[in-house]
Amino acid sequence: QQNELNSFLWTIKRDPPSYFFGTIHVPYTRVWDFIPENSKKAFQQSHIVYFELDLTDPYTISALASCQLLPQGKNLQDVLPRDIYRRLKRHLEYVKLMMPSWMTPDQRGKGLYADYLFNAIAGNWEQKRPVWVMLMVNSLTEVDIKSRGVPVLDLFLAQEAERLRKQTGAVEKVEEQCHPLNGLNFSQV
Repeated sequence: QQNELNSFLWTIKRDPPSYFFGTIHVPYTRVWDFIPENSKKAFQQSHIVYFELDLTDPYTISALASCQLLPQGKNLQDVLPRDIYRRLKRHLEYVKLMMPSWMTPDQRGKGLYADYLFNAIAGNWEQKRPVWVMLMVNSLTEVDIKSRGVPVLDLFLAQEAERLRKQTGAVEKVEEQCHPLNGLNFSQV
C-alpha cells in the first residue's frame, strides 16, 4: 500500500514547512513506485528545492570529471600494482566486449550505442584516481548498463524541478565530495 510505505521524508514544522528527503543514486524508475505519496506531494508543493549537488549545472559535471583525475603526467599504471592493473584492464576489455549484449532494445531505439556508452563511462580510465576507477567498475554491470539513459533519482527530481520552474540550489560543492574521496590512501581504496 502506497500510503503505508516508510518514507525518507522529514518535516520541519514552520510556516511554510520545510522538508528533507533522502535520495539514493539509482535510476529513478527502480524506486519511483516505492516513494510514498507524502514525499511526492511535498516535492510538488515546494517552491524552492535544494539538492546534494546541482547535476544540471555544466560546471558541476565538469568539476566532477576533473576532480577524478590523477595529477598531471601520472596514469593508473604508475600507481596500481602491476597485477591489479592487468586484471582491471582485462576486466574492462571483457565489459566492452559484453556491453552490446547487455543493452536493451529501448536503449538502442534511443540511439544509445555500446561503444558510446562504454566510452562515456570508462573513457579516460587510465587517468583516473583509483577510488574513482573502483566506483566506475562497480557501475559496469549488466543491470546498471541496462538502466543507463534513465536519470538517477536526484537528477530526475532536479529536471522535474526545472520543468516546474522551481527555484533550485545545492547544499554541497563538488570539492566537498571530491576531496574526501581523493584523500583516501591506497589501502583504504
